[in-house]
Amino acid sequence: MRKRINYLAVCLFILSVLLLDGCEEAELSRAQNSHGFCIENEDKDLYNSKVNSNTSDVNKTDTENNENVENSSSALNSSFSEGVLEDAQTSDKTITLGFAGDINFDENWATTKYMDAQKNGIYDCISADAIRMMNDFDIFMINNEFTYSDRGMPLNGKAYTFRAKPKRVENMKILGADIVLMANNHVWDYGQTAFLDTLDVLNNAGIPYVGAGHNIEEASSPYYFYRDGFKIAYVAASKAEKFKMTPQATNNKPGILRCYDENLFLEEIRLARKNADYVVASVHWGTEYDNNADNAQRQLAGKIIEAGADVIIGTHPHVLQGVEYIDGKPVFYSLGNFWFNNKDLYTCLIELSLNLNTENKKVVLDKWKFIPCHQQNLKTTIAYGSESKTIISFMNKISFNVKINEDGFGVLLLE
Repeated sequence: MRKRINYLAVCLFILSVLLLDGCEEAELSRAQNSHGFCIENEDKDLYNSKVNSNTSDVNKTDTENNENVENSSSALNSSFSEGVLEDAQTSDKTITLGFAGDINFDENWATTKYMDAQKNGIYDCISADAIRMMNDFDIFMINNEFTYSDRGMPLNGKAYTFRAKPKRVENMKILGADIVLMANNHVWDYGQTAFLDTLDVLNNAGIPYVGAGHNIEEASSPYYFYRDGFKIAYVAASKAEKFKMTPQATNNKPGILRCYDENLFLEEIRLARKNADYVVASVHWGTEYDNNADNAQRQLAGKIIEAGADVIIGTHPHVLQGVEYIDGKPVFYSLGNFWFNNKDLYTCLIELSLNLNTENKKVVLDKWKFIPCHQQNLKTTIAYGSESKTIISFMNKISFNVKINEDGFGVLLLE
């Protein structure tokens, strides 16, 4: 009998070793995201990142004091998160990064009302080929420009305030979101209570966010995806408000990362550059409904590239803005609304194809593609044929030193 017990114990031990074999350290905590990535937490001395927090059990109001915030942030651990793709079997490997602009699930907004009236919900609002493409990206990011909550009050003096029921986060999963942009001017529309609820909803849904947090350390921390020893970093900040109603996080208060003073954001980019092989920087900036990137955007873009970003993804203007290469790195000044309101607007998806070479330990942007889309009649669809050519032609007119060919691929023009 003792032999049988010992034999069982040995088998259990071997099984536990096998289960841990795929991790770099036995203490890694793992969870699956919508694309099958493994979210890993490690290297506790390096970063503070996105983890589950249980703030929803605390009865908060918009006059919450610092003790409320401390209770909310107590669930944060001191490690950064990584999403891990399955390893490929060759020395040259390609992964795709996908991006979309603004999306809005506000309960009283035209888009959501239309969605609720449709038989198939979000599937009747965004075309099937677009949804399939977003799910096919290895890493897909979209701008979460609203708050998830049943609580809070709209900010006094703010013209547009957006709040969605927490259940709406299921739409993000349908769209294949692997990470959402939270550094924008609508995540605080219903105050601190709703903002903290939003972080909880995303954490509980297993959707990482960047550019916001329970404190400034979290809000200014890069988020990392990992594969074959390579790290891809995401950073984000906002400078979108004339009247600054969305607060920057502090040491003991929640909020976003702002970049009116860009020093902290540039410091985060340098940190990401030091610890990652490819750095994606997102900025909420520019003038609403202006297709032309302004000088302030272009000047800040130069500083962001100099600090170490490999690509810049812009949001906020609600319309498309052009593309520019700075020191060989593409800058997409604005992706426009993806599915945001009832206006008739051109929009897009962006696909970056990255080559991971394990022999020379480099990550290189192999190519990028502009996928023209059209938001109209409360639906967003991929554009084809003459409509696609029209949108691409328009993009070429407002871009700087870039030409997008009829297939959507961008090339740097000789200067």
